[in-house]
Amino acid sequence: MAGGGNAIRGSRVGAGPMGEAERGEAAPRQAVTYFCAHGHRSVIAFSVDAVVPDSWDCPKCGLPAGLDSENAPPAPKIEPYKTHLAYVKERRSDKEAEVILDEAIQLLRSRRKSGEIIF
Repeated sequence: MAGGGNAIRGSRVGAGPMGEAERGEAAPRQAVTYFCAHGHRSVIAFSVDAVVPDSWDCPKCGLPAGLDSENAPPAPKIEPYKTHLAYVKERRSDKEAEVILDEAIQLLRSRRKSGEIIF
């Protein structure tokens, strides 16, 4: 018992013996090596006409990588997540916060005495 009779089985668009000749000649390239702080070595191919960047993100760890193997760029400093309260504390001192809190409490008490509905 034979399976279905698909004549192009195993083929895909662009596949074939022609390869380069079908698409034309590839542009001349240069290989540039980048080094990250973890010691990873990445070889990136650029066109000969292209401007080679001084740094490149390491494809293995994501750290910045440079051209000098002895002096790899340092990892960027990542600041921890700050809560809303942390930002408020940066802007106001404890004394200022007490004054604002007292004003808010006075306002609420005055509204309660007047019978105003607060949502």
